[in-house]
Amino acid sequence: MTQSLRAPAIAAARNGYAPHSRLQVGAALRSINGRVYAGCNVENASFSVGGCAERAAIAAAVLAEGKDFRLAAITVAAFDADGTALPISPCGACRQALIEFGEDAEVSFLDGDGHWRCQTAASLMPFRFVFPSR
Repeated sequence: MTQSLRAPAIAAARNGYAPHSRLQVGAALRSINGRVYAGCNVENASFSVGGCAERAAIAAAVLAEGKDFRLAAITVAAFDADGTALPISPCGACRQALIEFGEDAEVSFLDGDGHWRCQTAASLMPFRFVFPSR
C-alpha cells in the first residue's frame, strides 16, 4: 500500500524548506477514503516554530476531509543537501499524531540499510499518550 506513496513523498521532500538543518523531509499519506495528501518540512530560525512533513500532510488531509479524516498509510522520505536519501523515521511528536488518526496505518520510511521499512503507527510508539477516561 505504501509503495505508491514513495514518489509523492520524494517530490514533497524536494520542496522542503530547510535552510538551517539542510535536511529536507517530505511525507505523502493516503486516507481511508483513498485520497492522497502530501506535506514537507518547514523550518524556522527558532527551531520549535518549524513543522514536520508528516504533520503538514495530516493538516492538509484534515482540511480537505474534515475532523473525520482517518489515516490508512503514510510514507516519509528525507534527503540531505546533496540529495542523498537518508534513513529518517517519524519523530515522536509525529508518531503521536499518526496514531491519533490511525493506529493500524502503515508507516513506511527508509531504514539504515537503504530498504523501505513498513510498520504500523502503533508499533512505532507503544507507550503513547492517551487521555484518561472521565
